[in-house]
Amino acid sequence: MSRLSEAARRSGRARGSAAAVVGFFAAAWFGWAMAIDVPRPVTVLLDAGIVVALVVAVLGAVLAVRSPAESSALADRTVRRRYTLVVVVEFAVIWAGAAVLGNTGLSEWIPVWVCVAVGIHFFPLATVLGEASLTVLGALLVVVAATGLVTGLTTTVAPGTVTGAGAGGFLLAAAILTLVERRFSGRRTPEPVGQRGSEDSASPAGAPRRRNHS
Repeated sequence: MSRLSEAARRSGRARGSAAAVVGFFAAAWFGWAMAIDVPRPVTVLLDAGIVVALVVAVLGAVLAVRSPAESSALADRTVRRRYTLVVVVEFAVIWAGAAVLGNTGLSEWIPVWVCVAVGIHFFPLATVLGEASLTVLGALLVVVAATGLVTGLTTTVAPGTVTGAGAGGFLLAAAILTLVERRFSGRRTPEPVGQRGSEDSASPAGAPRRRNHS
């Protein structure tokens, strides 16, 4: 597979779509963290996270809709096919594991399973989409899943609370960084005034500049 161009990976359609999807799932994870009763202060924080995540998702969707469709990496047929394959395998693995846990009386561990599966799926996506940062996000989600597992086994805190809050937080951060990336990367360092003033804008490119010695 040919490497994606920087323009395709950084386009408004690509960034907007990613922010919309990741922001939506961040909100879903925050909601999942409240599936079991949690202290009021934690609930307030999770509710705030849901609101912010949904706002980011909406802003991402608006950016994607207003950007040219051909600018997206998924406009490439090969990329789109491999992306779809990764997502389909991810959902199949999630469904199979959740079904086994649910039918064996271990449903409280479903969030941990889903979190680790989501984290792992970002590794092949990093290659498909040419985004190395996705490997970092994937590793963080795997760590969150491991933390939820250990916490659930050693304390009275529900594993879903830990994985929901952790996964939601990292996904929200990723969505925000994706959405504002162009603002930071698009900054240009202004040229010194003296340098701009010394150029003769009327001179053709490559023509020698004449100096006034009078």
